Amino acid sequence: MVLDEYAQARPAAHLRPFVALYSGYRQQGLPPARHRGLPSPYLTLIFTLDDPLVIAAHPDRRQTPGAYRALVGGLHLGPAVITHDGSQSGVQVAVHPIGCRALLGLPAGELAGLDVEATAVLGERFVGETRERLREAADWPARFAVLDTVLGGLLRDGHGPDQVGYAFRRLLRHDVPIADLAAEVGWSGRYLTDRFRAELGLRPKETARVARFDRARRSVRPDRRLADVAAAHGYADQSHLVRDFQAFAGCAPSQWLADEFGFVQALPLLPGDDEFHD
Repeated sequence: MVLDEYAQARPAAHLRPFVALYSGYRQQGLPPARHRGLPSPYLTLIFTLDDPLVIAAHPDRRQTPGAYRALVGGLHLGPAVITHDGSQSGVQVAVHPIGCRALLGLPAGELAGLDVEATAVLGERFVGETRERLREAADWPARFAVLDTVLGGLLRDGHGPDQVGYAFRRLLRHDVPIADLAAEVGWSGRYLTDRFRAELGLRPKETARVARFDRARRSVRPDRRLADVAAAHGYADQSHLVRDFQAFAGCAPSQWLADEFGFVQALPLLPGDDEFHD
């Protein structure tokens, strides 16, 4: 039997300051494949449903390849390489880095560039019970409702400096000169960079670059001119966008489309986050 499902949903309202999006996927009976997990401005939390998540190469190549029942991935600047033998399934949570303390109990900076077993962050019992409830749920809306419940139960007091949150929200939506951003929050450029990196794991300039790349690559399609994508997302020209693809994906946009056309078709355009509007 061939099965190829993909679903997405926004979390419940009380979780939206901490979680951007839920994505669910289930494939069976497909050809074996490799997928690039590209840098984005969100942390990744994945609970598998059936087969483990197999990472052949982490963004930090010093990490040993492995298989995960559940995973937390920090912000990173290089691709992960994920493989499957024709079957894979799970739910993925896009976690706002400024909500990481409240949701996961630690700053996003502690996870920068890393993929870790989710049990190391959330505990064996929580991960085991969550996966069981997700497997028992009848459909994707029911699975997303499980996430609303279990993640809501994790919320605790604690967040990073308000200035870092403000700066992140600005960079997520706009290209802002770092000197101007530092002036807006009342810090020096160096202090903003130090606090930003400690809290989130990336420097402000790196975050801005990743956010712009994430917006652009979500609109890359076979029938759309790359020069138009580059212009629409603030790149100097097509070559500028291609250089970012080489840096963040390890390949040209054309190669990414050729390798992952099916995934690109299902790639969600992240909805606007009302709480992040300036």
